[in-house]
Amino acid sequence: MNLYRSARAVAGASGDDAIDWRSAADAAKAATDPGALELEPGEREGYARDVRDARAAVRAVSGADFDVPETIEIQNRHHWIDANVATFERVMGALETHTGAFPGVARTINTGTMTVLLAFLGRNVLGQYDPLLLADMPDDDHALYFIRPNIRNAADTLGVDADRFRRWIAFHEVTHAAEFGAAPWLSDHLEARMEEGIATLSEGSFDREAFRDLDAAMTVVEGYAELLMDHAFDEEYEDLRRKLDERRQGRGPLQRLFRRLLGLGLKQRQYERGKNFFEHVVAVRDLETAGLVWEQPENLPTHDELDAPELWIRRVDR
Repeated sequence: MNLYRSARAVAGASGDDAIDWRSAADAAKAATDPGALELEPGEREGYARDVRDARAAVRAVSGADFDVPETIEIQNRHHWIDANVATFERVMGALETHTGAFPGVARTINTGTMTVLLAFLGRNVLGQYDPLLLADMPDDDHALYFIRPNIRNAADTLGVDADRFRRWIAFHEVTHAAEFGAAPWLSDHLEARMEEGIATLSEGSFDREAFRDLDAAMTVVEGYAELLMDHAFDEEYEDLRRKLDERRQGRGPLQRLFRRLLGLGLKQRQYERGKNFFEHVVAVRDLETAGLVWEQPENLPTHDELDAPELWIRRVDR
């Protein structure tokens, strides 16, 4: 980790855009230890086995016809930053022409902000199913990453078996593959909501409805993944979830503030709210009824229906 090199990269931000993305990536990597990527004997096969087992179990539980990427990427933190900076650039594209009265100063501040964001996430993301939102890659439309140093560090910190923890992460990411496989329209739907919200922010306004729709959709994505995990994972995992939540809550005030600013606390609420919604649907109906959310965009529950699942059931289960 070289903070001087990181600061120098941010200070040297240049170009015509609101953010110098190459400088942001370089600075984030300079501020982040990449972590060890030397795999132990059998570890690569372990990742592949976990993903295969997860695919079979989630297919059996959900009935969804989906697949996972042919190549599973085992990354260090720098790999993750490089893999995601282009996606961030596409998502933030609507802001690129709004640098304010002093574009050089704004560019440096924006680049520094993105540096901190990439570095923080690079040190904390464990795994990622990436449907490559907003990407123009028809021949390679999804990817699955595991950030090995973060997985190993989290397992050590939590005091849990590393192989079991890795398997749990694999199952969770494969549930997301099942969702996007069951709903080919989901990627475009999320992309449209993000573009609408970001476009209005760049114009100095706030499209509340676009962000509400995006929040509702992400709540469904996270909640359904938790539902599939409950039925597909081949052993009890409540202790893993509890220990991970305790670790997040036990961090220092600066880290907790930063998680709130990034919306990571919101993601936890999405998990819980979405899980409660689907647990109710399954309790009064079944898993097949829960899967109706993926038939078409109109079947996604509204914000009101997420808190009143019976309203959603009456609307879609005819």
